[in-house]
Amino acid sequence: MISIEINGQKLELDEKALLKDAINASKALYIPGTTIGIIKTGAKVEEATSEYKIQTTKGEFKIELFGDHTLWTKSNHLFPNVKAHWETRNAIAFGPVATDINIQRAEQKYNRYDVFLGTGGYDPENTYLMVAKDKHVSDYGSPKDAVIGKVISGKGIVANLKQGDSILKIEPVIKWETLLDKNLTQDINTVLEDGMKIFTYFHVELINESPEGAEHFLALIRRKTFNVDTFSNSFISDNILVGEGCPYEHWDARSEGSVAVRTDGQGNGRVYIYKEDRTSSPVHSIAGHVSRGIELVKIASAGNKLAVTSDPERVMVQGMTFIDAEKILDARGLKLERSGYTADDGIIVEQDPDTTIGIINEGGVRALGVRADKIINVQFYDDLAPITLDFFRHSLRLKDRPLGPLPVIYTYENTFLFKSEKEAEAYKEINPENTPKSKVIAGEIGVTNQAAKRYGMVGIKLLDDEKYGPTGEKFECTNIIGKVLEPQRLKGFKVGDIIYIREVY
Repeated sequence: MISIEINGQKLELDEKALLKDAINASKALYIPGTTIGIIKTGAKVEEATSEYKIQTTKGEFKIELFGDHTLWTKSNHLFPNVKAHWETRNAIAFGPVATDINIQRAEQKYNRYDVFLGTGGYDPENTYLMVAKDKHVSDYGSPKDAVIGKVISGKGIVANLKQGDSILKIEPVIKWETLLDKNLTQDINTVLEDGMKIFTYFHVELINESPEGAEHFLALIRRKTFNVDTFSNSFISDNILVGEGCPYEHWDARSEGSVAVRTDGQGNGRVYIYKEDRTSSPVHSIAGHVSRGIELVKIASAGNKLAVTSDPERVMVQGMTFIDAEKILDARGLKLERSGYTADDGIIVEQDPDTTIGIINEGGVRALGVRADKIINVQFYDDLAPITLDFFRHSLRLKDRPLGPLPVIYTYENTFLFKSEKEAEAYKEINPENTPKSKVIAGEIGVTNQAAKRYGMVGIKLLDDEKYGPTGEKFECTNIIGKVLEPQRLKGFKVGDIIYIREVY
């Protein structure tokens, strides 16, 4: 028999058991195609690191070293159990201890949160570990190029340190990337070994202080997966919702396991999960925290697709019939208020409140229904027109919703023209992409590209056309993005009506 752990659950399995055996025995959450993390116990390798945790009587802060680490390596073991001997508005000094550092008598520049060594009376026997609390210039009897590192987290702790506080412990931050034996696999026929720890998913607890950020994250993981599009030592991120706006709601430190949404600047809408502590940021709003499976996050690599669950789960009834929505909401103790077309077969196209946390806080949701024939099912040509589809999904909010409204602005003969309610032309250029060559097929959807004045216009024709695209433009001005599955459903729509686009896979 072998002993393994899967998502924290301990199991005894037969020798030569496979990964799928562990999944089945534990009834672990597993989504086919997602990456599973496996770690062998005792596989940690002590490698040089540039980050250290400093535990004090006021709490913990972390520093990152610069350049040559020699001074730090030779002296950091001297400072545990040493008190802050003095403090000013510019710096705090722990010590003294005896070292053999080479000092110089000269003023040096210090930025806020710089970490450096200084001396009392220019005597290495009286060496201090110092942290700058503000930007200033001073002569501390320090070595040349005095700054050896910078505080990267716990800046609030540093700000509160006073004379008499002590350093309790200094220890290196061991990177998970230094694990000797870790395996990322999608192969559930992998043979297991004694002592393995397996992680098939991670779990996120969302916070009430960030209803919009939480909804943004829930939209991102609506298929219960998180794509590792960007990877670094301190975070992983999923870029699917880049460009989708999200307001800043909650200021907090980006601690290990924090889920943050970038709310401004380059990468607006990107979702980050932090593997290491980082300070708070005015453009990263905290939406939740990983409560289980942080190990999978830490060992994941770029290109992995990870399974993820959340608490709460998303409340999204758009696209459902009233009767189906009622069953789901009842199971969660939530009420449904119907409006519009209120029959059981009505399709919900709007919900209020707009966020899961808002719905839970109110105990229910108000929903607008329409007849099923208002819903236009569409298959998109992602391989042929990815850039135009990114624009289209953004303008209809199909990136984070199952349905998108599209108002009818003009009809003639067998042609229907639409313009999204959301102004999106500034979002992305619509260059020519998948333009027709000889004929447009009835039911195909076209978007006018920037070769024509009316770019961004959406059109559908009910008949084949060998001369003009679905928006009435020449072929070179028309990008074909998909096809309507029941084009005859458009008959009878008039100017001012709204159709609802639903993506079918």
